[in-house]
Amino acid sequence: NFTFFLHITIMLSKLIKNNLVNSKNIYRLNSINVFKFSKNFKNNEEKQAVGFIGLGNMGYFMANNLAKAGYPIVCFDMNQEPIERLIEAHSLENIIAVDSPVRVADNAKTVITMLPSSPHVKQVYTEKDGLLESDNVNGSLFIDASTIDPIVAKEVSRKVSLAGASVLDAPVSGGIVGADAGTLTFMVGGQESDLNKGMPYLEIMGQKIVHCGESGNGQVVKVCNNLALGIEMIGISEAMNLGVKLGMDPKLLASIFNTSSARCWSSDTYNPVPGVIENVPSSKNYEGGFGVDLMAKDLGLAVNAANNIKAPLPLGAGALQFYNLVSQHGKGNKDFSYSYAFLNNESNKKN
Repeated sequence: NFTFFLHITIMLSKLIKNNLVNSKNIYRLNSINVFKFSKNFKNNEEKQAVGFIGLGNMGYFMANNLAKAGYPIVCFDMNQEPIERLIEAHSLENIIAVDSPVRVADNAKTVITMLPSSPHVKQVYTEKDGLLESDNVNGSLFIDASTIDPIVAKEVSRKVSLAGASVLDAPVSGGIVGADAGTLTFMVGGQESDLNKGMPYLEIMGQKIVHCGESGNGQVVKVCNNLALGIEMIGISEAMNLGVKLGMDPKLLASIFNTSSARCWSSDTYNPVPGVIENVPSSKNYEGGFGVDLMAKDLGLAVNAANNIKAPLPLGAGALQFYNLVSQHGKGNKDFSYSYAFLNNESNKKN
């Protein structure tokens, strides 16, 4: 029964903290469908359990902020490590791991997903053991914070609606720092009434929530934003590299950009030259932040969307090829501001 399980989980949680038991064994225990006690679990301080799928670089911090706010979390991820971290931070009383997306939907009426790509979203929502296979799906609210193809977002929305549930596409901007601080911007597509239901959760994870219109529009805005950002970063990197090669001090050059017509986020907030701004990826060996491969993925979404409607995208297509080239040189996991280092290194080779 619940009381027995609770005593066991508290004891095991203490053992984990004292390194007296391997937490992998806890995860196996925790993955069993033990939700016969779900009523007890969900009534923690009158806050209903929230499902969360995808505890990667962004998703972990988003789920962590919901747990900090007192929401019990029912989670699923293919990687065990972030689940263990979440349990250690909040205890097994408040974090329950399950073995499939359908089990998440079985035990939470609100489910948030943060996944790498369109195929992952389709799999989690619509395929075997997916969210829509749950008997509890009717009346549920799903919030997909992934960045995916707008067409896929609309397709998933249609299938969710047919199942009697609601979905918001709510991609984010703000990176890992924003996810950790709870200051993300959410670009939301879907019904306004559904947004009102999801607002309590979004306001915990983010600082600015913008309703962009119907389903799929959140993804449209995110793809367009990252299209501009990816091109902008290359432009700033080229200009900074040229100036430095011609003998300019990078801090002085950036300060002039930032008070002139070249001013933009890639210069005044996220400058790609090491040492110009502290605590951004360029000053930390381009670690953390938003990876080259992720930028290439988003630019690929933009190029695909443009091809579907025959919209010219000459700079976007060129930017995609540039980030793919950086990735082919083994730097796909570096922050996308590595564009400066790549250009700098290439020009050094030619001198």
